[in-house]
Amino acid sequence: MKNILLLLLFLTQLYAQGVPKYTKFIQMQLQYTYAMNEQNLSKEKLQNIVTLQEASYKDALDDLMIHKSDFINHPKLYEKEIFSLKKIMSINKRAGNKNAYLRDEVQLKSYQLLRLQNLMIKDVLLSLDQKDLDSFTSALNQIITKYQKKIDALTTKNYQNLLPSSPNALPLNRLQKNIKEFYALKIINSDIINNLYKLQSKMYRLNKYTKYHIIGFVLLLNKQDFVLTLNNFLENFGLSIMKILFILTLSILIYFFRKLTELILQKYIFTLEILQHYSRDIMHKLYKPFDYLVLVINANMTLYVYNDFSSFAMTTKFFNIIYGIFFTYIMYKIINTIATIKIATLNRENNSIKNEMINVSIKIINFLILIIGILIVLYFAGVNLTAVLSGLGIGGFAVAFAAKDTISNFFGTLSILFSNVFSQGDWIIVGKNEGVVVEIGLRVTTLRTFDNALISIPNGNFATMEVKNWNRRILGRRIKMSLGIKYDSKTEDIKNAVAQIRTMLDKHPGIATENTKYKYKEVHGAKLISKDNFQGVKKTLLVYLDEFAPSSMNILVYCFTKSVDWQEWLEIKEDVMHQIMKIFEANNLEFAFPSLSIYNESENIFRE
Repeated sequence: MKNILLLLLFLTQLYAQGVPKYTKFIQMQLQYTYAMNEQNLSKEKLQNIVTLQEASYKDALDDLMIHKSDFINHPKLYEKEIFSLKKIMSINKRAGNKNAYLRDEVQLKSYQLLRLQNLMIKDVLLSLDQKDLDSFTSALNQIITKYQKKIDALTTKNYQNLLPSSPNALPLNRLQKNIKEFYALKIINSDIINNLYKLQSKMYRLNKYTKYHIIGFVLLLNKQDFVLTLNNFLENFGLSIMKILFILTLSILIYFFRKLTELILQKYIFTLEILQHYSRDIMHKLYKPFDYLVLVINANMTLYVYNDFSSFAMTTKFFNIIYGIFFTYIMYKIINTIATIKIATLNRENNSIKNEMINVSIKIINFLILIIGILIVLYFAGVNLTAVLSGLGIGGFAVAFAAKDTISNFFGTLSILFSNVFSQGDWIIVGKNEGVVVEIGLRVTTLRTFDNALISIPNGNFATMEVKNWNRRILGRRIKMSLGIKYDSKTEDIKNAVAQIRTMLDKHPGIATENTKYKYKEVHGAKLISKDNFQGVKKTLLVYLDEFAPSSMNILVYCFTKSVDWQEWLEIKEDVMHQIMKIFEANNLEFAFPSLSIYNESENIFRE
């Protein structure tokens, strides 16, 4: 116990003599503070001190960032000094040494201030890893506010009355020195906080260099005379030599990354069996989008470096929206390229899948891609998707009511596809419209009329309109003729002609008869319907003397060609007509034409 008391007395005498207690930086700032508080200090000398002090803060920041991890792991907290002072204060209090107690109390507060100051700087250094400069600024405000409250609590007691009132007073004793020092440390603490705010951008930027392990190179480069000269000029535009080097380096890396990505896609991913048929076309379609994407990434990284390795909230949103649009567009290109190649393959293979099914499926997929793209863009724009999707349930009724025609047309599309009423390329008549089906879309079906006009019919209308489809037949396109012959024709000649026409048609290679063979299309599922009527097969052949018309006796010719193609039908019909004319000539029959007979009773003369 006696030894401990002797040690404490020794420490008391040691502190009374004023042994240096602080870091070199704090000691330097104390000197600057004392110098600026001197009386009769000229303006020029004051400016020189301020310049030196600002330079010392910049140098201290550089040194701090180089040894960032050391400071974080081993900050100077004055633990031993505080512990020793508390023991000494306890002894002086018991001994009744008021001035010695006050001296040590002020010194203790100085150590506690510096301790809080170092803890504050440590937390500031830890907060440098924020995602952007704005987040770091917010964290810096919180940290400084937190520690400033603790520092202000140390200064509740006023020691000003213990300082000499006259500037020409005798030299201060140790108590007065500690008081003067304490208030000087308060000023230094304010200066440190001001410089933390002033140099926050530089701190954030240097921290990035620290993370990339190039802080030493950057600081060495910035100390070169020519770099200092250029930086003084470039700082007017928010640039520096290091920023420019970073931007150029990132541009080169992005370019090589793009090339590397292309090589990986071509060598590994597109060699997969499922993609190898589409790889060349996909890459051809994606070259330009990738080039534009690289430009956008370059612009984004340039702004990021220019803004001291930080991003503005609006800038981040903007580029994220652009990336979302690019992602949607690239997905659209890939899927539609695969679909185009697949359609071409199906057409070559005469696949039974209907073209309109593929087209509508592609449109639905593209619509889903569009919806996903919009959701991605809204997400990056900061919209709460949960609220949006929830709102769709509430607003769905209003939307459905407002878009009832659109919904009706969409279900009309499904009805057309699944009922198989007509397909692309079919010749149909809908109401007063007649033409060939060009496309069955999600909303409308387009027809190309025979006078080459394009008609768009909403798909919802097909639920209430009759549709006549001329293409839904596999055998039999009708030929119907009424052949008028003169009344003076002989009965025997008429009978011969009818029989010969019937025989000619029965043996004609283009006319369908009961003996004509044909191949049914496969029907999926059992149906209690006539196959002939369902698939469009007609083989009726009728040739009869049909009626006594006012100007002629008419022979009915009713038959069907084997082909349903219009041009082939016309050719067969023409050949049949030539054969009929030959038969009439061979049987002395003449075609009748409309005529009027006049009978005069008085002269009993019959005239034609």
